Amino acid sequence: MNQETNSNMKSPASSNSGKWTRRLVLPVAIVALAVGTWYYVHSRTFESTDNAFIDGGIVQVSPRVSGQVVRVYVTDNQRVTAGDLLIEIDQRDYALRVAEAKAQLANAEARFSSAQTGVGLTADITGAGLSQARAAYDAAGNQTEALLDNLNQQDADIQAAAATLRQTEAGKLAAEAVAQRARADAFRYRNLFAKDEVSKQALDRSEAEAKTSEASLEAATHAVVSAQARLEQSRAARASSQSLFKQSENLVKQASGKLQEARASSSQVRIRQAEVKSAQAQIAQLASMIQQAELSLSYTKVYATEAGVITRKSIEPGNYVQVGQSLMAIVTDRLWVIANFKETQLTYMQPGQSVDIHVDAYPQHSIKGKVDSIQSGTGARFSLLPAENATGNYVKVIQRMPVKITFIDQPPTEIRLGPGMSVIPTVRVR
Repeated sequence: MNQETNSNMKSPASSNSGKWTRRLVLPVAIVALAVGTWYYVHSRTFESTDNAFIDGGIVQVSPRVSGQVVRVYVTDNQRVTAGDLLIEIDQRDYALRVAEAKAQLANAEARFSSAQTGVGLTADITGAGLSQARAAYDAAGNQTEALLDNLNQQDADIQAAAATLRQTEAGKLAAEAVAQRARADAFRYRNLFAKDEVSKQALDRSEAEAKTSEASLEAATHAVVSAQARLEQSRAARASSQSLFKQSENLVKQASGKLQEARASSSQVRIRQAEVKSAQAQIAQLASMIQQAELSLSYTKVYATEAGVITRKSIEPGNYVQVGQSLMAIVTDRLWVIANFKETQLTYMQPGQSVDIHVDAYPQHSIKGKVDSIQSGTGARFSLLPAENATGNYVKVIQRMPVKITFIDQPPTEIRLGPGMSVIPTVRVR
């Protein structure tokens, strides 16, 4: 009876709890179904990962010349714009190099001007000397030819005078023979006349013939003397002409030597021209040296190449810096996200898809971005020591692929992003 009473007493409560249980099952099932449906749809529509971080352009600031730093114009975490002066290196040595190069250039330009003037002057002098030497050579040659013709003529005159002399000598011999015969006849006729064997007329005729033959002999003798004189005169004239001819030949040789010297002196023009070209080349070289020196002088001032924030500053005034030494870094405004998605998450991922980016430091903000590109290769493949899956036991591990995500919207002003900050990107793949 007590049991029945107890069962009767519990039955209203049990019935009420059963009613409430039945009433809660349906809403919970509906909520679970909705959550499951949302998760299923979300998992097929979006891909997300927490293996992501912000990356960006980091410009290392290094000097292009060595020297002592005299001024530093920035501090750590200071924002700069492109073209801002960051540091200044002592420029006195480089300014002296510029001045020295300019002085050398001025000297080379003076030598170039002098060489140019020398080319014209040398050309004029050598041209005039060559013309004079050629004229003297031609005149000496013409004179020599004239003297040679005169010598040939005088040789002909000597031969004619010799022939005339031989002719007059032969005439003299004939005259002597006639005169001797006439003298003998006259002597004989005198003897005969003394004996009255011949007439006076015959004696007079023989004496007249003797006188005539004597006169002819005297004339022949004078003719021989005259021919001898003409021959000697011709020989003397030829000797004089021969002497003049030798002198003229010497003049020709001298003129030829001067002509060769004048022609050789024309090489001075080429030498001067070579000096001009050498001076031009030196001017070009020195101009290049000036440009290099001025460029090195300009490198004593280091400017920001991009806008950004100064980080890792390791330079102070008075430090001596070398070429290529890292002085500071500029974190530029070019930022992006590198998200390492699992390879199974990349089935429907394509460049251009929209991305919601949540920064761990600012969870209340969501920044819009888009998929820029997907790396051709896993991160492990490009590591320092890539895995050698062909050796030892193999355990399959899902690999991750770096995906570059760029920002579409500018982050709010209260958000300050930097390389290395963790983010969670959610990509809409469908």
